[in-house]
Amino acid sequence: MENEKKDIDNLQDEVGVNEDIDTNVGMEQESLSDKEVLESESDGMSSNDDENSQNEECEPALKIGLLEKTIKEKEDAYLRLNAEYSNYRRRTSEEKLTIGLFANEKIMSELIPIIDNMERALSAFDDKESSMYQGVDLVYKQLIDALAKQGLEEICPKMGDDFDHNFHMAVLQEPSEEFEAGKVTMVLQKGYSLGKKVLRAAMVKVSS
Repeated sequence: MENEKKDIDNLQDEVGVNEDIDTNVGMEQESLSDKEVLESESDGMSSNDDENSQNEECEPALKIGLLEKTIKEKEDAYLRLNAEYSNYRRRTSEEKLTIGLFANEKIMSELIPIIDNMERALSAFDDKESSMYQGVDLVYKQLIDALAKQGLEEICPKMGDDFDHNFHMAVLQEPSEEFEAGKVTMVLQKGYSLGKKVLRAAMVKVSS
């Protein structure tokens, strides 16, 4: 009987040991599982930190790129605006000049015959030293100077110059031993221009 009791006690001790082993194994497994979860979470947080760090590094470069693009657009807009303003000023200046010249055109055209008469009167004087001649010549020169300041220019080709139909009017044409064909041999009447516009072409004799 005593032997049987000892066997039962030994068996119970073995069962208790096995239960303790199983309990320890289970606790170790749970500990390992918790460690794996923590490591996984740590890896995830590290990955997120890396992504955030990369994003933070990219943000300044992106902002600089956008700023450079904005500056380039502003510079282009300024250059276009400056070019447009320069063109506007040029057109306005040309228009003012044209308006001023054409406003004077009628007056200039009416004064040209007066200039012709004064030149005829001066050429008719025999005494170039007389006070009358000096007075008329002074008024003539003052008139010519005043009109020249307003843009009036003489068209008076020299003998031997090429005939230019844009500025000359051929009144006579005759052979010339001195000049080849198409040359101005005599100016019969001076012409006048205002700016780029011919008010009166010069009347000339042309060699044939």
